Amino acid sequence: MTGDNSKSKIRPANDPSIDYKALVRQSYDRLATDYEEMRQVEAPPVLDLLTSRLKDGATVLDIGCGAGIPVAQTLARRFTVTGVDISGGMLDRARVNVPGATFINGDIMSADFPPSHFGAATAFYSIFNLPREEHPRLLQRIHGWLKPGGYLLATFSYNDEPAYTEDYYGVTMYWSNYGLEEYERLLGEAGFTIVDIGTVGAGYKDPDEAPEERHPVILAQASPAKAA
Repeated sequence: MTGDNSKSKIRPANDPSIDYKALVRQSYDRLATDYEEMRQVEAPPVLDLLTSRLKDGATVLDIGCGAGIPVAQTLARRFTVTGVDISGGMLDRARVNVPGATFINGDIMSADFPPSHFGAATAFYSIFNLPREEHPRLLQRIHGWLKPGGYLLATFSYNDEPAYTEDYYGVTMYWSNYGLEEYERLLGEAGFTIVDIGTVGAGYKDPDEAPEERHPVILAQASPAKAA
C-alpha cells in the first residue's frame, strides 16, 4: 500500500503476541501531521457517485475518517457527518479541519449506532487496516446502520492479501484484505446491491507517490426493504 515498496520491509502479520489494532492506532497517531500533509486536499471524483444521490442534510458516516481531509470535509459542506477513527491523533486534526462534523475515537467494530440511522456511509483507504476476518461482519454492521436504500461508498482491493506489516513513512503499518470478487460476494451476503464500481489512486498530493497504486471503489445500496 505504500508509495515506495522498494524501501519497505514486508512481513507476515501473524504474531499472536502483537495487538495489530493497537499498532495501527499508534502508527497513525505518530504519523498524523505528516499523513495529513501528504494527502490530496480535493476529494476524488468518485465521491460524486454517492453525493449525487443524496439530499442536502443527509446523515453520513465516514469510517476511518483520518484527519478529515478531503472526504469528511467535502461531505460536511452538504451533509451531517459523523467520523470514526481509531487514531486520536488523527481526530485532533479532523476536529480542526471539519469543525461542523462529529468525531468518535474508537474501533469501528466496537462502535454503537442505532439501526437505520445513516443515509450513507463512506470508507476511503480504511477497511484494509482491519483484520480481513472482520470485514464480513463490518459490512453487515454498516448495512444495519443504514436506512433502507442507504448507500455505502468504499475503497477495497483488487488483490487478495493476507495480513502483513510494512515500513510506511517511518512507522510500521498493518494491512489485510480480500480481492475484489470476494468483496462483491461479501457485500451481497450483507444485504447490499452493487450499483457502480469505479477506480481511485493512492490519494497522495505528489503524483509520483505510488503512481501505480489503484483501488476499486464500490458504491453499494442497502436493500430498500431492510428492517427499520
